[in-house]
Amino acid sequence: MAAVNSTSASMAATAVFLHRLPPGKPAVAFFRPSPQRRPIFKAESRRAAVKASSSDESAPPIDATELLTDLKEKWDGVENKPTVVLYGGGAIAAVWLASALVGAINSVPLLPKILELVGLGYTGWFVYRYLLFKSSRKELAEDIEALKKKIAGFE
Repeated sequence: MAAVNSTSASMAATAVFLHRLPPGKPAVAFFRPSPQRRPIFKAESRRAAVKASSSDESAPPIDATELLTDLKEKWDGVENKPTVVLYGGGAIAAVWLASALVGAINSVPLLPKILELVGLGYTGWFVYRYLLFKSSRKELAEDIEALKKKIAGFE
């Protein structure tokens, strides 16, 4: 029985790691049944091949010229172009600054673990406060709907 479990575990581990293949390179993995157990079917005694590929063959190819023409049309439709450029540059700068800040916080020896515990505690509180009981779930749904209306400008 232990041999069956170890064979199943090795097949599962191989299947889990197959998704980490570089794009466009298929991989073939062969599984051999354990010699300690008898095969149920005759076909089970043979090798089974599994092929994994990271390319999506059903998706149509992307046309670069069509993409560029769509982007040009959208850019020409924008009335206030300097504002869009300013917001885009600000967003890139904010992401860079946030990355630098997270890297600095992560380099402090004990702080990341403390922040992990704070996040875990908040998650536990949120589940207890809003998700555990039916009445609190209704309250959360009402709060979310009110926020949606406030953002959309209906209120």
